[in-house]
Order: sequence, then C-alpha cells, then structure tokens
Amino acid sequence: MNIILTEDVESLGSAGDLVKVKDGFARNYLIPGGKAMVATTQNVKMLEHQKQLVQARLNKLKREAELLARKIEEVSCTVAKQVGEEDKIFGAVTAADIQASLAHEGVEIDRRKIQLDEPLKSLGIFSVPVKLHPEVIAQLKVWVVKE
Repeated sequence: MNIILTEDVESLGSAGDLVKVKDGFARNYLIPGGKAMVATTQNVKMLEHQKQLVQARLNKLKREAELLARKIEEVSCTVAKQVGEEDKIFGAVTAADIQASLAHEGVEIDRRKIQLDEPLKSLGIFSVPVKLHPEVIAQLKVWVVKE
C-alpha cells in the first residue's frame, strides 16, 4: 500500500514522503495514529501543492535575507565606549550594543543573529558575522571607538 507520511516515522521516512508499506501496518498503525494518509491521486496532488507553497515561502525568506545582508554590509556600525589608561575599554561591546547601534542606523535585527564568539574588549575595527538565514551570512563592520 502506498501512503504519504504526515509526520516523521523512525526507520520509514520523514513527513511528506511517499512510501510503500504492508497493508496491515498502514491500516492498523500508521493511518489510525495520524502518522500517514492513503496516497490517493488527490492526496498526492495536495502534497505536491503544499511542497510548492513551502518552497516558495522559503525562497521568499531567503531573498529577503539576501537584501538585508546587502544593506548590513553597506552600513558600518560605530560603538563608543569609555576607555581607561592604555586605551583599555571599561566593560565590553556585546551583541546588544551592536544591535542598538544598528537600530540607530535604521537596520532592525534580532541580537541573537549577531554571531559574536566573545565580546569585543579593545578599540579597533572588527568584522562580525550576522546569520540572517541558514544560507545567508552578512559581514558587519564594527568600529569600537573612544567615547
């Protein structure tokens, strides 16, 4: 019997897969449990349509992330911090500081997308990766200057 999985089933497949299983397994376990539906021509067409919709939505999100990445790479972010002797910063520049500086420049992003391995603790120019999408990473130029 051909079925369409509606959720991931271990050792059988993932949601949306069209698989062939024994009739009893499908009728007694998969279909009553809501894990699968019978692969009729109508259900197969509906599945293909849903896959197209999901793919279109994912493509749209990726295009939007690429546009935002271009905008981020054009902007340089300046963060002013107090310094002590020998130009040593009091505290550190964190992702929240960078997010606030970007917001001041007109670019709104979530601070969790800013990929800082560790806070910036010195003056200078840094390139900070910003992960906007699993396939799109922008490089933001951050200037840490004296206040």
